[in-house]
Amino acid sequence: MKRNILKGDIALFVLLSFAIPFNIYSQDSQGGSKFSVGTDFYSNYVWRGTRYGHGPHIQPDVRYYSGGVVAGVWGSFDFNGYSEVDPYVIYNFPFGLSLGITDYYYPSLSLFEFSDSSGSHALDINTGYVMGGFTFSANVIVNKAGGAGSFGGDLYFQAGYAWEYVSIFAGAGNGWHTIDGNFNLCNIGIETGKTINITDTFSIPVTGQIIINPDRKQMFLVIGFTF
Repeated sequence: MKRNILKGDIALFVLLSFAIPFNIYSQDSQGGSKFSVGTDFYSNYVWRGTRYGHGPHIQPDVRYYSGGVVAGVWGSFDFNGYSEVDPYVIYNFPFGLSLGITDYYYPSLSLFEFSDSSGSHALDINTGYVMGGFTFSANVIVNKAGGAGSFGGDLYFQAGYAWEYVSIFAGAGNGWHTIDGNFNLCNIGIETGKTINITDTFSIPVTGQIIINPDRKQMFLVIGFTF
């Protein structure tokens, strides 16, 4: 999951991707459904320090839970033609470790194109660890996919720490994460959030981030909310 505030960092069950810190999913509380669905709206889509698409993005996510396994599909769509659909599977251990795989896929390309030169799927193997307010994730994209833009062997590492009202994070990578493909710091940020109460039973989590990419010499401001 290229994920905003989190590509959705979907790759590590949201929190470990550091992209969407506040997610609320509707579930069938009566029947205890193992399926959930949620939608995020963001002013722009910044993933691992790089902006994708233009303007606001809608980012839906559909999931299935079974024990420690979470399987789903996350997407991001702007109003100018950008689209991304990322299937993923994650296993969450009870001691804070997560292991998963994410398929970064772009619907503008053929679903069945797997060649190095024009492949539409970049496969990301990821792991993460949470201990108190500290989070750490490590990712490697194992294949070259020209259409998706992966080099093969693309690495990304990110660490962060969350307090009650604010959190910070820093990430570095190579391959498609940096301008020249060399390993460099590319994603530094601070984020905060609040919940806006609409009625006694309905509220909307709102998130704000300031993100700096030292590699590209850019700064972003991202605001989003979740349904």
